Amino acid sequence: MLTPRVVELDQFGLSERDIRSALGKVKVRDVDYADLYFESCVSESVSMEEGIVKRAVKNLSQGVGVRATAGEKTGFAYSDELTKRDLDIAADAARYIAGSPQGGLPVPATHRERPARDLYPIDAAVAEVATSERVALLNLIDAEARRYDPRIKNVMASFNHECKRIVVATTEGLVVGDLQPLSRLQVTCIAEEGGNRQVGTFGGGGRVGFDFYRDQGQYLRYAREAARQAILNLSAVEAPAGVMPVVLAGGWPGILLHEAIGHGLEADFNRRKTSAFSHLMGKRVASDVCTIVDDGTLPSRRGSLNMDDEGTATSRTVLIERGILRGYLTDRLNARLMGLPLTGNGRRESFQSVPLPRMTNTFMLAGESDPQDILRSVKRGLYAVSFGGGQVDITNGKFVFSASEAYLIEEGVVTRPVKGATLIGSGPDILTKVSMVGHDLKLDEGIGTCGKDGQSVPVGVGLPTIRIDEITVGGTKG
Repeated sequence: MLTPRVVELDQFGLSERDIRSALGKVKVRDVDYADLYFESCVSESVSMEEGIVKRAVKNLSQGVGVRATAGEKTGFAYSDELTKRDLDIAADAARYIAGSPQGGLPVPATHRERPARDLYPIDAAVAEVATSERVALLNLIDAEARRYDPRIKNVMASFNHECKRIVVATTEGLVVGDLQPLSRLQVTCIAEEGGNRQVGTFGGGGRVGFDFYRDQGQYLRYAREAARQAILNLSAVEAPAGVMPVVLAGGWPGILLHEAIGHGLEADFNRRKTSAFSHLMGKRVASDVCTIVDDGTLPSRRGSLNMDDEGTATSRTVLIERGILRGYLTDRLNARLMGLPLTGNGRRESFQSVPLPRMTNTFMLAGESDPQDILRSVKRGLYAVSFGGGQVDITNGKFVFSASEAYLIEEGVVTRPVKGATLIGSGPDILTKVSMVGHDLKLDEGIGTCGKDGQSVPVGVGLPTIRIDEITVGGTKG
């Protein structure tokens, strides 16, 4: 097993004595726990539209976030200046916000650790590529998409990459760091025919380097797939409306699980009793063919991490097992307050953000049904292959999702593409209506970004082909 590269405190210009001093200021009588989160991030992006580079940006951000928890209260302060003076000021502010008196308690001697595994073993130097190489790749994407069909009138493509160094130091004496790469390539095509304009979007990524897209030919596949979707939608008919069976394809449609169910299984919502899944631990919340996990340990996946943003190793957490609710996703604060084990899901957008329990890669495990048998079982319904936007109410699990690629199922056969289809339902209810789960589990391509409390973090989703016996489809044809 590869061992992660060590990220040391001295890379941030601070010593172990500086760290102990700051932790000593914040570790006072009423503080249960405190930590320092150091971060340095270099991010680059380049985008192209109509064969012209529209934007090329490189950013460097660095700083430290200081957190103190006292009971249910959290004090948090941050500084983008990495000096001992600024670190001490932030520590005093965090302690004060947490409502604790001045005066520190002894801090245990620090013990440096490193994550036990390396899920993304790419060298930071190798990941660095010239902007000209990125632009050349986007030009090839533009040409490939236009070559697919002359009805492709515009192509937009973007490549984003970041490399983040973090170190977490805690009042428990832990000091641990990680080097985290992340990249994404996205392609959007606009097709036009007789005044009818349609859009197709595709992309992928993960904790991978530039060669993943270039040397493995992924960029060509992304270009063709975005173009295919745009052309397909030119011939789409209006979606039917009503209550009907729906078959979800594998992969990205797992976003429905993420939104309608996953957020409701994050510990903070359940501690506050605002989740539709509060008080349901150990009870049936889905049909017995449904097993759903959150797994932050998958190599190179977009949602994976060697450790979360509190220094806890990520894990594979069973959320729902054969329909029974088995677990919540926890960070340190909510695990302590709820008496639950740490799952390694404490995540934050940056050093300017407080950690929250968040998903990593969330998906349903494969079942035993043949995907073709699932489609053949539907006399009249909808086959949803990909989704666009959606929204959910955490308190009741009600969701609305728009399908970006969907088809009619007629007499067990996938027929015409449809447009304007939306799925409307409730997460806790919809899982009880899953009657068939395919053996074809597929994870998404690596494009997901999850928002919560104003913070965005990269995530992954996945799904086998599944049949939902009954769900409301919003469309234009009754």
